[in-house]
Amino acid sequence: MRSSGRNSNRNHRGAGNSRDDRQKRAGRPRPEERRYDVGSGGGPDKPGRPGGPGKSAKPGGAKGQGRRQGQGQSQEGRQGQAPGGASRGGPRSGAGTGGPKGPRTGPGQGGKGGARGRSVPARPREYDAQIEERNRARHAKPALKLPKTFGEAEGERLQKVLARAGMGSRRACEELIDQRRVEVNGEIVVEQGLRVDPEKDEIKVDGLTIATQSYLFFALNKPAGVVSSMEDPEGRQCLGDYVTNRETRLFHVGRLDTETEGLILLTNHGELAHRLTHPRYGVAKTYLAAIQGPIPRDLGKRLKDGVKLEDGYARADNFKVVENTGKNYLVEVTLHEGRKHIVRRMLAEAGFPVDKLVRTRFGPIALGDQKSGWLRRLTNTEVGMLMREVDL
Repeated sequence: MRSSGRNSNRNHRGAGNSRDDRQKRAGRPRPEERRYDVGSGGGPDKPGRPGGPGKSAKPGGAKGQGRRQGQGQSQEGRQGQAPGGASRGGPRSGAGTGGPKGPRTGPGQGGKGGARGRSVPARPREYDAQIEERNRARHAKPALKLPKTFGEAEGERLQKVLARAGMGSRRACEELIDQRRVEVNGEIVVEQGLRVDPEKDEIKVDGLTIATQSYLFFALNKPAGVVSSMEDPEGRQCLGDYVTNRETRLFHVGRLDTETEGLILLTNHGELAHRLTHPRYGVAKTYLAAIQGPIPRDLGKRLKDGVKLEDGYARADNFKVVENTGKNYLVEVTLHEGRKHIVRRMLAEAGFPVDKLVRTRFGPIALGDQKSGWLRRLTNTEVGMLMREVDL
């Protein structure tokens, strides 16, 4: 009786709806009821299709499980009746009705039907961020190069370029321009304030081309008897004799008296040399002095407290005894002043004349095992430490 009723109902709807009947028996929604969701989750914690949080589970663990068990089952088994005893004619849960859906079943939970209930994996957020970043980069516009304001001067002032090249302070460079000793691109400069391009313009002082951008830094272990100057009118050996083969004009940073040995810096960076020797920045210098003893224990305290000289008090930053052999003492004195013969005068005033004096350190640069009379180029690290020492 039940089968005959279904046959009569099928005949009553007509042959034109047989396709819809087959789709309904197979458990597939009609075309107008289908929903296409991309990237939708299928679990209880992921959003499902627009009709609800997920697809409802059916007895057996998978959608349409009864449909795949064989043709010998009953018509109700092939349709996969939903939980709660919903009949064939009633609305199906989550199939186009907008009602809540149960969680999808994973693979292996309902035989072959588990493959149809497998959820589509959600796209990772990192992948979405990469897509958004590529889209922004594709549509990003290059920065506009706006024209310079009318009347704005280009280039750099000539006296500043000369000072950076080691020709002296800016005031001294202005005097060079007033004396008509500077020429730019073959023409003598007769007025102040001229702006130049150090990369393109040829700048000369007294006929010699200056180095505007290439800075050089050297450390020389000055021997005794060498005059701390680049030229000596009396013909004595000087610092310039060690750099005669250099195309760039160099100058020394500070001075050492003729009989003092040790570290002295040579460079063409005028601003750095000026700050290294200026008392305001207080760059420390370390000396080793050979004196005759015995020396009192409070000698270091006296030097740190200050020794009165003819041009004022002089104070040492640090003092210690390095070596003692009988009456021969080797002491180390550190101070940040740069007055003439300052170490010799301090020790002589304390009652201990200096037999031999060697400068072993200038700021962060140490003499080390560099041989007397040798010239070496400073490393980039050493140059950086010098720049940091004077806030450049």
